[in-house]
Amino acid sequence: MSKRTLFLIFLPLLLAATGCREDELVVPGEYDIVGEEHPDGEIRGFYLVNEGNMGSNKCTLDFYDYRTGLYARNFYAERNPNVIKELGDVGNDIGIYGRKLYVVVNCSHKVEVMDARTGVRLGSVDIPNCRYIRFHRGKAYVSSYVGPVLIDPDAPQGAVFEVDTTSFAVTRRVSVGYQPEEMEIIDDYMYVANSGGYRPPEYDNTVSVIQMVDFKQVRRIPVAINLHRLRRDGYGRLWVSSRGDYEERPSRLFVLEKQPGTNRMEVADRLDIACSNMAIHGDSLFFYATEWNNFTASNTVTYGIIDLRTKKLISENFITDGTEKDITIPYGIAVHPVTGDIFVTDAKNYVSSGTLYCFSRDGKKKWSVRTGDIPAHIAFLHAR
Repeated sequence: MSKRTLFLIFLPLLLAATGCREDELVVPGEYDIVGEEHPDGEIRGFYLVNEGNMGSNKCTLDFYDYRTGLYARNFYAERNPNVIKELGDVGNDIGIYGRKLYVVVNCSHKVEVMDARTGVRLGSVDIPNCRYIRFHRGKAYVSSYVGPVLIDPDAPQGAVFEVDTTSFAVTRRVSVGYQPEEMEIIDDYMYVANSGGYRPPEYDNTVSVIQMVDFKQVRRIPVAINLHRLRRDGYGRLWVSSRGDYEERPSRLFVLEKQPGTNRMEVADRLDIACSNMAIHGDSLFFYATEWNNFTASNTVTYGIIDLRTKKLISENFITDGTEKDITIPYGIAVHPVTGDIFVTDAKNYVSSGTLYCFSRDGKKKWSVRTGDIPAHIAFLHAR
């Protein structure tokens, strides 16, 4: 008996038991039964954004419900059947703030806003070539390339847009470096990783510092070329990844720390480790690298764990049972905030369904499930 058949047998009972709940997330559609249930857990479930190949208008949203053990594909379309073109073209980030769910849709130049507990669309915010989203004191902040989606040596400087989370209106904007990517906020300062990705070989190499009160860029910290990922740890430090130039200058990971007695961040360490994406849980930084080289026309894939206390590599692979060989192109990573389970997405060939893998905190595969095209970004939904 197939998973889908089994689900259809139990669907009427499931809906009868839960269908009247105002915040019920389960709706008829395409599901797999994963079966790892935590009905009374702190985490209700998680959303996963599938980017979809650029130009295909195939960005989709999946949801895994820990109360039922069901993995739902194309959740947005099920909840919003009257929305034309559905989510749009290239989902680049996701975040939950309060009771709202935000999906950044890069090539559709918008941020879609939904009710986090029902998935019903509440509205959208028009932001050109938007990239990543963060939240601070009742506002959402979205990085933007500003210019068109195009490699161009004359591409403009990027910006960060401030959005009111009640009205969805853009309230302020500040210019930063070229093609800004991820952001973090520490002590009322925002740090923005600038890539210059539209201007090779003249990449940007700075992290912009924005004073949040006045919303002004107050300085730019030189780090390395083509910056991308940016994470804060529990020690007030920033971990920043450089993608390099895909030829002679490899990807590297950098640590920014405040200088003694000041609020001034500077580069404190460089780790000779390639990093495409990372997730922090406790004192551990989990990362993978899918490092493309233009000379060899191939990827080098690696995984690892860094101890945040010592800033040392303590494991060369957080997958311990050999199942990393099943992953073609790791494309996203997240860690369950309570259990420590590690999630890795596989983009495979970039044009067909991907796979989401769940590993236990000791690196053993627990389950996997089919996703939409190019699964990438995860946001955990708390039960309350």
